[in-house]
Amino acid sequence: MKLFKCLYTLAVALTVTCKKQYIDISPKPNKDLWLHGKVPLRGKPAYEYRILDHWDNLDDTVERGYAGNSIFGWTLEKVPKERIVKYARLNQKIGINGAVLNNVNANPDILTEKYLNRVKEIADIIRPYGMRTFLSVNFASPSALGELETADPLEPKVREWWNKKVDQIYELIPDFGGFLVKASSEGQPGPGDFGRSHAEGANMLAEALEPHDGIVMWRAFVYSATSPDRAMQAAEEFLPLEGQFKDNVVIQIKNGPIDFQPREPFSPLFGLLNKTSMAPELQVTQEYLGQSKNFVYLGPMWEEFFKSDTYRDGKGSTVADVTSSSKLSVVAGVANVGDSDFMCGSIAAQVNWYAYGRLAWDPTLSAEQIAKEWINLSFEKPRDMSKKQYEKNFVKPMLQMMLSSRETCVDFMMPLGLHHLFHADHHYGPDPSYETTPMSRPDWTAPYYHKADAYGVGFDRSSTGSNAVSQYNEPLRSLYDGEDCPEELILWFHHVAWDHKMKSGKTLWEELNNHYENGVKQSENYLKQWKKMKSYVDKERYNDIKKCMETQVHDAHWWKDTVLDYFQGFVNGTRTTSEVNTTTSN
Repeated sequence: MKLFKCLYTLAVALTVTCKKQYIDISPKPNKDLWLHGKVPLRGKPAYEYRILDHWDNLDDTVERGYAGNSIFGWTLEKVPKERIVKYARLNQKIGINGAVLNNVNANPDILTEKYLNRVKEIADIIRPYGMRTFLSVNFASPSALGELETADPLEPKVREWWNKKVDQIYELIPDFGGFLVKASSEGQPGPGDFGRSHAEGANMLAEALEPHDGIVMWRAFVYSATSPDRAMQAAEEFLPLEGQFKDNVVIQIKNGPIDFQPREPFSPLFGLLNKTSMAPELQVTQEYLGQSKNFVYLGPMWEEFFKSDTYRDGKGSTVADVTSSSKLSVVAGVANVGDSDFMCGSIAAQVNWYAYGRLAWDPTLSAEQIAKEWINLSFEKPRDMSKKQYEKNFVKPMLQMMLSSRETCVDFMMPLGLHHLFHADHHYGPDPSYETTPMSRPDWTAPYYHKADAYGVGFDRSSTGSNAVSQYNEPLRSLYDGEDCPEELILWFHHVAWDHKMKSGKTLWEELNNHYENGVKQSENYLKQWKKMKSYVDKERYNDIKKCMETQVHDAHWWKDTVLDYFQGFVNGTRTTSEVNTTTSN
């Protein structure tokens, strides 16, 4: 009996000790993501082309990248085959079948022999895994490379130049997919420089690619400094060109009318174009949602977007339906992939790559289903633990945190339809005043969007303001224009008094405070919950996700204090203007 008691005491002591340590789990899910798991791809994919857009530069830096340098190793002597194979295999598992290898702010040199030979090597590596290669091109390449004096798309010699260049590419890469083009936007050259339309520019490239089964993805991200409402410009420029684009051209449209904000209404273009193919563009890299340093799962945001009803063809015309049924069926996601240890900068960011692939295959999937899949693929139940215990103490709380994380991010950053309050240059952290960052254009400053004054806050896009609501089909037009505008978008569409009574009975100012406070509390709760889950996950993943959550707690306080202190000045009358210095910045 004494021996039994001694052994029992020892067993209890060991159990207690083990609970304080990390579980010893195979490291495969850390570095290999979902490579060794079973992804439930079923049925026919909704989109024919399911593409990752890499904003990778030829010096290996990545614009808006938070996961190290380019995985393609443009500056390396040899192409890093091993990591590109792994990348291609991961994409194949989730149904992604194409990659744009370089930045939309394209360096013309990508079309030189040196880099095309490099592109061929990469194409040869990813081809066995069902992936086609695409390139971003600079519209002014013929002149930028010094081979012609002009890039006017209606000039015969320019058209001939592109025809020869495309032929050269297909000699190297027979299954080359086509071009992605950012034109006449943010300083990038385009057909507008020559008095030509987007259709004339896109069609020139389309004609060169057509004999080879290549496509043109022409971005709708266009806006000028002189427009009174940037949110309206894409529709204003592309709707008049309806039906003028060739069949192998697709207009690539960001999910929202501004720029991948934590919450935007869907771009009105999705409900306006009918004869022109449309491709949704999502941003997997978290430019405005914590940059791989915060714990933010984007699945709920994308589910909200794909299921949004455009009413283009009556009730039920969801964004997913009107885009996947286009003649040219394309979906694009700006990649969050780099050469960092976990490929995405953090383990928590890996789920967004996975979620994009799953929704590109089937945009009717729920964020919850995708999150469950990712948890099962990425984490393993400790060997000595019951399934019931693991589900209760790890899977369920992990799922709850993931599904609420996007709304938490909105709450502590830009709730109730606020947008573009971030730091001007790197887009990390709050800067609602832009007092410390002079900019050359007012539409690159926060006050252009929040319009805060002594009366209230918000951009008036109602029928008595910029009338951006007119670009939406009924009943959305009336909904967004009226008193029943959804509160999560109220400051997107209306300039609202600080003392306006919200549905909760609180004033707008009180409601704003509550949202920011909730974002802070939720972020703190995530960290507390994760610490309780320490014994269910290995040390590497525990520390990585813990670091994200600790950073988020800091950032949530930073956002809350900065934004509310700034707006408080308008509420109490100590700040009277939101005008900023718009002198040219260095």
